[in-house]
Amino acid sequence: MASTYLTKTLGTATNRKKFTISIWFKLGSSPVEQYFFSAGSSNNNSRIGLNGSGYISINQANSGTKVAEFKSDALLRDPASWYHLVVAYDTTLGTAADRQKVYLNGIQQTSFDTTNPPTDTEFTGFNNNVEHKIGTLYDNTSYFNGLMANVEFVDGLQLTPAYFGSTDSNTGIWTPTATSAISDYGTNGFKLLMDTTTPGADTSGKGNTFTVGGGTPTLTQGNPQNNWCTMNPLDVTKGAGTTVYTNGNTTVSISNSERNASRSSVAFTTGKFYAECKVISVGGDVRIGVMGIDGTTAQPVNFGDNTNPYYFEYGYSYRNSGQKENNNSSSSYGASYTAGNIIGVAFDATNGSITFYKDGATQGVAFSSLSSNTWAFYCTLLGVNQVSWNFGEGFFGTTAAGTNADGNGQGLFAYAVPSGYYALNTKNLEAYG
Repeated sequence: MASTYLTKTLGTATNRKKFTISIWFKLGSSPVEQYFFSAGSSNNNSRIGLNGSGYISINQANSGTKVAEFKSDALLRDPASWYHLVVAYDTTLGTAADRQKVYLNGIQQTSFDTTNPPTDTEFTGFNNNVEHKIGTLYDNTSYFNGLMANVEFVDGLQLTPAYFGSTDSNTGIWTPTATSAISDYGTNGFKLLMDTTTPGADTSGKGNTFTVGGGTPTLTQGNPQNNWCTMNPLDVTKGAGTTVYTNGNTTVSISNSERNASRSSVAFTTGKFYAECKVISVGGDVRIGVMGIDGTTAQPVNFGDNTNPYYFEYGYSYRNSGQKENNNSSSSYGASYTAGNIIGVAFDATNGSITFYKDGATQGVAFSSLSSNTWAFYCTLLGVNQVSWNFGEGFFGTTAAGTNADGNGQGLFAYAVPSGYYALNTKNLEAYG
C-alpha cells in the first residue's frame, strides 16, 4: 500500500470486550516492521502486523501498559500466496488462553514465541471511539508493503475462521467464503473488500466506510480468489549485486555493476500467457524473457548459483541491444530498447514458441519448437538498472499501464494482448494452462 492507508474514527462499540478481526493479505518484498491494522495513540493503542523479521505481532496497550500480546513463532516468507489472519477476543472468558485467539489460514496458532492473554478488560484501541487505520501504524509509520483484501471487523462477537473462509474441495487451498455467514457485524463492524474502485467502502450494511489517507492508492486486481503473478524475491540469482523488489514485487532493481536475475512467482507447463515489462532505467545490460525451470541432465537447474542463466539451454531472452540469446549464443533479432520502452512477452508453452513486442510492435517469433518444460518469466539486470513488470494487474510500479484486457476479459495492459494469449493468474492458469 506504499504510504497510503485507510482511516475512520469509530463510534461507541457494541461490546469492547468481544470482537473479531479478519484480514487477507499478500506479502510485499523485504521483511520490515509493518502493520495491517491499528487504532489509538502512543499510550492507548491496538496494533496487528509483522515485526522486522516477518513474525505476526499483536499488541494491546492501555495507559502505556501492555494488556495483551502475541508474537508467532511461524515466520511468514511466502510472497506468492495469500494469507488469512483472524484475531478474536472475548476478555470475559474464564480460561485465559481462550480470551485471545489467533488463526492463520484457518488453523489456530497454539505454538508461539510470546503470548500474554488479556484480563477481563476493555481495550482503549480497537473498537473504541478513536481513529482506526488500515495499512499503517496509528502514527502513520511502518506502512504495510503488500496487498490486502476482505478486511472485516465484527463488533461484539468472538468468531472462528469458518465465518470468513473454507478449504476449496478442488485445490485444498484456504479461500474466502462466497457468502458471508455473519448476520450482524455490530455497531462498529465493517467489511472492506478493498476493490479497485472504492477500497474503503463498507459492504457489511453498517455504513462504516473508511476514507483514503496518505495519497492516491495503487489499486490492483489481485485478491485471494484470483492470485496474480508477480516476481519472486525468494527466487533470485545470488550474484554479488543486491536485487531490490518493490511495488508488490513487480518492480525489480539492481544498483551496482553486478548481474542478477529473477523469475516470476507463477510457473506453467502449457497454455499461452502474456506479460509486459517496462524498462525504467538502463545502466548496463537488460534481458527479458522466459526460462525453463526443469533443466536437463547435461545442464541441471542452478539458477540460484549462476548470474548468467541466459547462457543455458533453458533460458530465452530479448536483450536491450536487440539481440536474442539462448544457450550461450546470441543473434540479431529485433529493435534495441532503452528506458521508457515496454517489452511484451507472448509465450506459447503448448507449442514452444516465444514472440517479443516493443511498445506494441511485434519483433517476430524469436524462438520456436522448444521442448516441454516448466516455464517462468524472468529478467536479468546488469549495472544500475530497473524494470517493472505488469502481469495484467494494471500498473508499472505506481503508474497505470493501460486498459487492454486479454481474451478472457482479464488484465489491464499497455498494449493489445495477442489473440489467444492470457494474463498469468490462477483463474487463467486453471482454465488455459
